[in-house]
Amino acid sequence: MTPRSLALAIGALAVLAIGGTLALVPLTTRNETLAAAIAPDVAVPSSDTQVKLSFAPVVKAVAPSVVNVYATTIEQQSSSPFANDPFFQRFFGGQGQFQSRPRESQSLGSGVIVDASGMILTNRHVIEGATDVRIALSDGREFAVDVAVEDAQTDLAVLKIRDPKGATFPAITFADSDALQVGDLVLAIGNPFGVGQTVTSGIVSGLARTGVESSDYEFFIQTDAAINPGNSGGALVDLDGHLVGINTAIYSQTGGSVGIGFAIPANMARLVADAGVRGGAIVRPWFGAKMQAVNSDIASSLGMVAPHGALITEVAPDGPAAKAGFASGDVILSVDGVAIDDPSAFNFRLATKPIGKATTLQRLRSSKTDDVPFNVEAAPVPTPDMLATINGDSRFSGTTVRQITPDLAEAKGLPYDAKGVIVTVVAKGSPADQMGLQVDDVLMTLNDAAMDTAKTFEQTASQRVRTWQVTLERSGQVLRSIVSG
Repeated sequence: MTPRSLALAIGALAVLAIGGTLALVPLTTRNETLAAAIAPDVAVPSSDTQVKLSFAPVVKAVAPSVVNVYATTIEQQSSSPFANDPFFQRFFGGQGQFQSRPRESQSLGSGVIVDASGMILTNRHVIEGATDVRIALSDGREFAVDVAVEDAQTDLAVLKIRDPKGATFPAITFADSDALQVGDLVLAIGNPFGVGQTVTSGIVSGLARTGVESSDYEFFIQTDAAINPGNSGGALVDLDGHLVGINTAIYSQTGGSVGIGFAIPANMARLVADAGVRGGAIVRPWFGAKMQAVNSDIASSLGMVAPHGALITEVAPDGPAAKAGFASGDVILSVDGVAIDDPSAFNFRLATKPIGKATTLQRLRSSKTDDVPFNVEAAPVPTPDMLATINGDSRFSGTTVRQITPDLAEAKGLPYDAKGVIVTVVAKGSPADQMGLQVDDVLMTLNDAAMDTAKTFEQTASQRVRTWQVTLERSGQVLRSIVSG
């Protein structure tokens, strides 16, 4: 036997350790086992022809739907570094003596056309605070846009082309991001560092990532497709050319891509895009319970094999969860058959359900599981008497407040039985702004009068008095101060 034939004979067998002995297994059998483990619709390249396959057809179909976003912000900046120094203000006649001049700053991002009329989905942080926003298509055309929707809870925004000049635009098709699997090939398209539209490829590295950024619905797709500054708001697409995510953030110690990028799943992005296309507000489900993750100690005490699910710690009185029969100590294990690992996963799954949809939540209670029917409900809309705005000659002029309700208390991290009114708007430069009021301040008392309702606040704050004794809660701390009337 020649050396070559001997090598081929040896190569046809694989050595496998079984129970401390060596067994010879034909290589063909091992390949059949590998093939059986791979899904029928997914294939590993096995020839030169397949290896030379190109993503070009996908890019050609999708690229026209991805745009560059240019946001300009103009702020007034003092010409002197001493403008805010009280010492220099005393000698130069106050802060007004220091001339201010406009300062222009620009941010760069990407966006995705989601409707042929000219609606574009991007990240909110790309256009936040901008005084002028423009987009550029892949063919070089530029358009001014208006901000139709800004959603801080998801860090998404919808832009509308101001004057489309009768044109229609190539809208992308949404995919079902729940169908993604770790290992799927994806492409990221955007405008990194302003160099122009760029395509990078990679795989889905992970799903349901949390702790990425401070948004209310953390449930990110992780990918190793290169994402850099300027890619924010761009498209993450599958090999069918469908949108699976909106590129949002990267993990990096240098500011450049290190192969860890994150995208908002398409199923969440679609809700914001639909609101922009309809021209309506985003209406989200409300469960009405506070939850925490199940750790190993809790799992052991509940008789669970492994820690997973969302443990209910508090239920809002008369809220949807209470009406469905949930109580503190219950663990939600799945939503419509999809397993829940933690509260973030539950919040995401519920947020993507339409209002009024009948769902099934699997519950663990007293070491027994059962299926609980749950009708998805929206949070109650505040009535006019729960809102108040102070105008005119008042120390609180420029303030808008909302009476605290259980759903608002949950959103702001307050106890369900919290009392008072919460500041929702402070007009810039108003007496309230100069006094130091901030959004999310909880006003508890004014001159020792309890601010239990918006009506009480409106009646009290509209009075003229010499001084105000203000008690408020800010970031968990109770602050008391006396200000002039």
